[in-house]
Amino acid sequence: MQIESIKIKNYKALQDVCIENITPMTVIIGENGVGKSTFFDVFRFLQDCLNTNVKTALDKRGGFKEVVSRGRADEEIGFELKFRLEKNTVTIIYKLYISNVGGRPTVAKEYLGSEFSQKIEGFLFEFTKGVGKVLDLLDLKPYNLDSPDVLAIKGLGQFKSVNLPGIAECRKMIEGWTISDFRISSASNLQDNVASEHLSVNGENLSQAAKYLYENHKPTFNKILEKMKKRIPGVVDVQAEPTIDDRLVLRFKDGAFKDPFLSKYASDGTMKMFAYLVLLADPSPSPLLCIEEPENQLYPQILGTLAEEFREYSDKGQIFVSTHSPDFLNSVELNELILFKKKDGYTTAKRLSEDATIGAMIDYGDKLGWLWKQGLLDGGK
Repeated sequence: MQIESIKIKNYKALQDVCIENITPMTVIIGENGVGKSTFFDVFRFLQDCLNTNVKTALDKRGGFKEVVSRGRADEEIGFELKFRLEKNTVTIIYKLYISNVGGRPTVAKEYLGSEFSQKIEGFLFEFTKGVGKVLDLLDLKPYNLDSPDVLAIKGLGQFKSVNLPGIAECRKMIEGWTISDFRISSASNLQDNVASEHLSVNGENLSQAAKYLYENHKPTFNKILEKMKKRIPGVVDVQAEPTIDDRLVLRFKDGAFKDPFLSKYASDGTMKMFAYLVLLADPSPSPLLCIEEPENQLYPQILGTLAEEFREYSDKGQIFVSTHSPDFLNSVELNELILFKKKDGYTTAKRLSEDATIGAMIDYGDKLGWLWKQGLLDGGK
C-alpha cells in the first residue's frame, strides 16, 4: 500500500499543505522549525486517533487549541489521503475532519471512497458526529457509532455485516505505520530473552528483534552481519553468539585489536546502523516507515549507502526521511525531494523536481548535497 497524495489543513504549522505524486521513497529537507517533525507527527496522530479516539489523541498533544493552526481555532483540522492498495488497483480516498464542538473534539466528517482510472469516485461510507451511511450491496445503510470522537474505520468493526473492501485495508495501513524514534543508549544492553518479531519505535528491544531474526530468518540475519562489516569503518567481523540463558550477544571485531568487543561497548553509530538494518530487514515490512534525521551519530561516508538501503526498502514499503545531511542528499534523486519552508508563519511544501533551475544544475553534474550545502535548494539563500 502506497500513499499517493496527502492534504493537511490546520494541523499546527501545517495550515494548508498538499503533497501529490508521492514517490516510494520521499526525502524532506528544510531549516529547523519549518514543520518536518510536525509532518511526521501527522502520521502518529492519525494512528493515535485509530488506536484510541480523537479526543485522546488531541489531549496527548495538549488539546484541540494547541494542535489547531494559530488563528484558526474556529476551523476544522483536516486530512485527506489517497493510497493505492497494490499496483494497477483503484485508489482509496480517506478524509478526516475534526472540529471542536462545545469544547469537545468531534469527528466533523469522515469519508472513505475509491477513485477509478477515469477519476470517477465511488462512495464507501461517510460519517458526521458518529452518524453515517455505509454502502452495502449497492444500498446505503445507516449506522451509529459508539461515540462522535471514534473513527468509523475502527468503529465499523463492531458491525459484522460491514465487510467492504477498503475499510479493513485503510485501518490496517494506519495501524501498520512505523514512525521511528531510535534511542540507541537503551538499545545496546541485553534485555529479556523473549524474542520480538518487530523492532520497536525507539529501538529499546533491538537485541530481542535481532534474536528473532537470528532464530527464524537466519539468512536475513547473516546478510545484516555481512553489511555491518562493509558499512562500519574498522569492523572486520561481526559474530552472533547465543548465551547460556538463551540471549543473543553480538561481538564486533576491530581490525586494530586482537579480541572482539561486545555490542554494549560499541559506539552509538555502530549500534544505530545495526538497528536500521534490523528495521529494514523486517520480514513483515511496515506500509509506511518514517525516519527523522538518520545522519545523527553516523559516519558521513556511510550515509550514501544508508540512502540506498532506504531506497531498497521502498520496493516493499513506503518510506519518508527527513535530513539535513549533504552526504545523504548526494544519494537522493531529485524527484524524491521535497522542500519545507515557512511563509507567514505556516509551512509550505515544494517538490524540487518542479524547479527548472535546479533540474538544470543536476543535469550539468551538480549533486543535491552540494547545492543544499550552498543554500541553493531553498531559493539561493
